[in-house]
Amino acid sequence: MHLVRDPDSVLADWHAHALRFEREIGKVVLGQERVIRLLTIATFARGHVLLEGDVGVGKTTLLRAMARAIGGAFERIEGTIDLMPGDLVYHAHLGEDGKPRIDPGPLLRQGEDLSIFFFNEINRARPQVHSLLLRLMAERSVSAFNREYRFPHVQVFADRNRVEREETFELPAAARDRFLMEVQVAMPEAEEARRALVFDPRFHDVDTLLMDVESGVLDPQALGTVARAIQIGVRTSPALEAYTLALWEGVRHPGRLGLTIEGVAMDRVVQGGASPRGMSYLIRAARVRAWLEGRDMVVPEDLRAVFPEVMAHRIFTDPVYEMRREPIVAALIAGVFARVPAP
Repeated sequence: MHLVRDPDSVLADWHAHALRFEREIGKVVLGQERVIRLLTIATFARGHVLLEGDVGVGKTTLLRAMARAIGGAFERIEGTIDLMPGDLVYHAHLGEDGKPRIDPGPLLRQGEDLSIFFFNEINRARPQVHSLLLRLMAERSVSAFNREYRFPHVQVFADRNRVEREETFELPAAARDRFLMEVQVAMPEAEEARRALVFDPRFHDVDTLLMDVESGVLDPQALGTVARAIQIGVRTSPALEAYTLALWEGVRHPGRLGLTIEGVAMDRVVQGGASPRGMSYLIRAARVRAWLEGRDMVVPEDLRAVFPEVMAHRIFTDPVYEMRREPIVAALIAGVFARVPAP
């Protein structure tokens, strides 16, 4: 794929590749069309993603399929209570000759070819590890062995252990805000998809299954250029911008809209979040969504399609409501959509 300077030419050339990317992943990940679309949006927005979902719903398979279709390298690390920052960058062990050896860890093993880095059960790891990951996400670089390593094409994915609470370290607000999206990966709803996942032997051997995914549908080294072209080439109208600002005001001050949620004091429920950075991420994602839908202008539907995944984890509630945070924030967003008129 040869890129040219004209953003319109870049977008037209890549649109078919993006749709093929989704189809290739859909071959091996059943019943997750919305999730695949959201992760495609995140890929072309060059944003990191926090995945939510039960164990065994196919998150790792999904990410490995993405890495194969993108054409880059995939690495994974498991969060544990004793994991230290150094474990991400080097591996110390005894060689066959009995002498100590230090080999590159999962972050350094693939070098600049690293495309997808998956941190499984991130809340099992200590805050020191989170700090290293935040630098990787913000700067796409880490320091090790007295030099700086850069990962210009890396996209970070992580998930959390939501069942076991012992020996876990919840991500602070600043860390969660670094993720473009927080995406729920649930069980497929369609009975046909569930039946195939359980009874079709094709889905029982992941390594063989992934061979069905065409490799290198996208060029990881070009994704940054395409992402910039999307942000330049997809426009927003004054009416859409006014609508976006009204939504922002609504989630920050829901009481002013007359919104009510049973058992919730609307004048105190939202304590922070929905920052300018979060809203800029929302527009980035909405532009990519519009492009995938074949448009060069963002419409309200694009905002609403990505709003929960981009904004929900950036709305911080009063501690008294924290145990009910997810349903409250979902009701808040739905109420704001219902009360803010779309252009």
